[in-house]
Amino acid sequence: MAIFDDESVKKPRVHEIGQDLSLLSVGELNERIVQLKVEIHRLEAELKAKGATKAAAEALFRRES
Repeated sequence: MAIFDDESVKKPRVHEIGQDLSLLSVGELNERIVQLKVEIHRLEAELKAKGATKAAAEALFRRES
């Protein structure tokens, strides 16, 4: 129990890499696949954003040289 209401509560992990999957149903496995695909999309979007920021910074410094 949290002492203060504003303390963050850790959410249980939906999936852990290397976790034993033998006890999961087909539906649970499919749901995890969907959730992992959504997470992959989110990670790829962040990589793209960071790449754009890096490219803009490199272009800025090339002009000043």
